[in-house]
Formats: sequence, C-alpha cells, structure tokens
Amino acid sequence: MSNVRVRFAPSPTGELHIGGARTALFNLLFVRSAGGTFVLRIDDTDLERSRAEYIDKLIDSLHWLGFEWDEGPYYQSGRIKEYTGEAERLLAENKAYRCYCSVEDLARARDAARGENKTFLYPGTCRNLTPAAEESLRKEGRGAVIRLRTPDHGTTVVDDQIRGEVSFENEMLDDFIILKSNGQPTYNFASIVDDLQMKITDVIRAEEHLSNTPRQILCALALGYELPRFSHVPMILAPDRSKLSKRHGATSVEEFYNEGYLPEALINYIALLGWSPGEDREILSLEEMIESFTLQRVNKTAAIYDVAKLAWMNGHYIREYDPEKLAEAALPFFRKRGLVEGDLPAEGYDYLKKVIAAVRERARTLVELADAAEYFYIGRFEYDPKGVKKAFQKEGTAELLRTLTGELRSLETFNMESTEALYHAVSERSGLSFGRLIQPTRLAITGRMGGPGLFEIMELLGKEKTIARMEKAIGYIESLN
Repeated sequence: MSNVRVRFAPSPTGELHIGGARTALFNLLFVRSAGGTFVLRIDDTDLERSRAEYIDKLIDSLHWLGFEWDEGPYYQSGRIKEYTGEAERLLAENKAYRCYCSVEDLARARDAARGENKTFLYPGTCRNLTPAAEESLRKEGRGAVIRLRTPDHGTTVVDDQIRGEVSFENEMLDDFIILKSNGQPTYNFASIVDDLQMKITDVIRAEEHLSNTPRQILCALALGYELPRFSHVPMILAPDRSKLSKRHGATSVEEFYNEGYLPEALINYIALLGWSPGEDREILSLEEMIESFTLQRVNKTAAIYDVAKLAWMNGHYIREYDPEKLAEAALPFFRKRGLVEGDLPAEGYDYLKKVIAAVRERARTLVELADAAEYFYIGRFEYDPKGVKKAFQKEGTAELLRTLTGELRSLETFNMESTEALYHAVSERSGLSFGRLIQPTRLAITGRMGGPGLFEIMELLGKEKTIARMEKAIGYIESLN
C-alpha cells in the first residue's frame, strides 16, 4: 500500500452538491491510481449550520455513488482536544497570542476601514500585551481568542499541483484567529491540524479554498509539520458562466437521484467537468477513470455544466445497463408513479424487466422510463390529440379497428410473430398500407403515437388487454361522429 493519503472533508451544512461530489471523485481517482488511502472526514465545527441529518444525507449520497473510503468518517466535533492542544503549544512557543479585543471594538475598526475604502486587517492590538495587562483584561471579564503571529512582510507561496505557484503577500494576511473564545477552532486551523495529524499527503479540493491555503500553510509551518501537496480544481459554472444554482436545475446528488439519474452516468459526467482522459473518450467506467487519471490532465479553467449532455449520457447508460440492475434502480420510480405497489412477486418482476427492455431505448432518465411504461400498467389514458386527428378521424378507422379486432380474437397463438403476420395479411388483402393499420392500433392500445414496436407492445399487453383497448377506441371514434 502506498503512503499517499487523501481526504474528502465535507461540511454537513447542506446536501452533497455536484461540486463536492466531483471533489470526492477526483480524490478517489487520484488515490486509487496511487494505491493509497482515502479518508472521509466530516468538518462539523460550524455549530450553527451543521445538522445531523445532513451528515446522514452526505454518507447516503456517497454510498449511492459507490464511493468507498478506507478510514473514517472522522468528525471534527470529536477532536476539540487536538485543536486546543495545538493552539496551546503555539501559545507556549510564542507563535500565537491571546487577543481580548471585543466584538464591538473590531466592528468599529472594520467600519472605519470600510469608510476609507480599505480592507480591514487586524492591527495587532493585543500582539505584545504584558502578563500584567492580560491579567487585568481577564479580571474585567473579557473573553479571549487565540491569534496566530503571522509575518508582516514577504510572501507565502502555494505550490499548486494544478495551477503552479500562486503567491500571496503576507502583509495582506493579518494575525488571524485560530481558536475562538468559546474554545471552538476556526475552519482554517481545524482543517490543517486534521490534515497534518492524519498525515494527509495530498489535499485536492475546490478552487474556492485557494484563498484559505496561505493561512493553512502558515499554521502548518508554525506547528512544525511537513506540508501536504495542494491541488485546487476549477469551479463548475452554469451555461451562462454564472455561479451554478438551483435555477439551473438539479445541483445536489440527492436531486439527481430523485430525477432518475444512474450513479455511473453521474460519475462519468462529473469526471469530465474539468478533466480529460484523452483520446476524446466520453464514456468511461470508474476503473477506466482510475487508470487514466492524473492531476496534470485537470484543467485550470472553469468547467461548464451542461444538463443536456448529462441527460444524453444517462440515456446511454440506461440502454447499456444490466437488465437486473436497471429493474432494481427503476422500481422506486414505478412505485412513485403508482404503476406497481409493494414487493413484486416473481411474475410481476419478470414483467417489469420485459416492459423496461421494451421502452428503455428512448428514455434519458428513470422518470422518463416510468412515464414511457405507464400504459403497460394503466389502461385508462387520454388519447394524444394530434394522434386522434391523424389516426382516428380518418374515414373508416372504426370499421378498420373492428376488422383487426376480430382477426386478433381468432388467433390461437398471440405473440409478436403471429400479430405481425396477421397485420401483413390484412394489409395485402385490403390494399391498405401497413402504416394505415399500425397508427390507429398503436393509439388505441397506448394512447400515444410513438414508442416501442407495436407487436412487442401487443405481446406484452396480451390478447385480452389488447382487444379490450381496441374495442374501447372503436367506441371513442364512433362517439366523435
């Protein structure tokens, strides 16, 4: 086993976003290609926004995607002693100090900076307090935060594995807080302490964290640990290049599941948001992605989210999916639509698989799959208005369907072959085109003008249902007149 260690560290403040899922995927691909260890860590120190139900949803989403971790989940909320210990060590080594400035003091200073159109930086008011001064402030009942002593000149360089060297001026990084007055660590301090203590070798995360990295590097240097390698993957933008949001459609893994996407399709799609396997390949299994993945192939520029391409890709996976797995994945959507109820007996499950095989060609999602299958389960449906005009309102259609119904009733064997042969015979005998027979029959038994092959539909519905629906259509056509 390689000593490469990566972590995926979501905050449980909402559902797993498509960007977070891609970050998890890139970590997984990188570490599996290196034969290393994938760590799951829940960054739940934001007490106001973190929710237990979001932790459950995060883990459920990762399981649904098929992302398996080797260690964890670890929870930051259970590691407060570690953060406190490291902060106390920095105090003892004079690399950090206690700050007693009140919230009101800082707010006034921030407002003053804003009034002068300047960026507020903590001015180091408490940087050099004497022990006596500190004692006096404590007696006043003032709480204290702990701030890191940061250099006021020079640069901090992030050696990014995707972007190259990115420099930050130290004079723009004030003595930032590492431990709040309530004993809770700040995000930057907790994150880097965890990465260092858990011996994470490679931090692969979203571009939005790049601005946090210099502060985390300064913490790591003060603590005396070896730095991990940093890689920041590009943003995912909407088609109009704005920030991706709910107005652009589904953005969370849970929403993609509810809209009927398959995990393999979603993984395949998000892998290509900012990464290329080369050779213009678009359809890849997780194993093929692992084999091809390198950070050097990750783009520096933002990726554009395209829901139409995702739907196309999902349609491909629906057509190619193992029939047993597809039936299992589709069953909740058939239940939700009221097509099936409860646990299916063996006969019902077999019928489900046959129906899915018939309609899967044109479906792009499992929702569309259930919609396409509706008439196989429900006989009460509206006829397509355009179809009525095109196929039902032609003169002689009712009589034609009556003739076909009589012929079908006389069939001893009712299957694809026998029904198709019968329709060819009627076409030749009557001089009517094959389409003239098929169109009104399809509309009569499905309510639609498109779909799978007519004779496949008839075989699946069976003789009794097919004839009953055709007789119902005859009555409808005659009522129009």
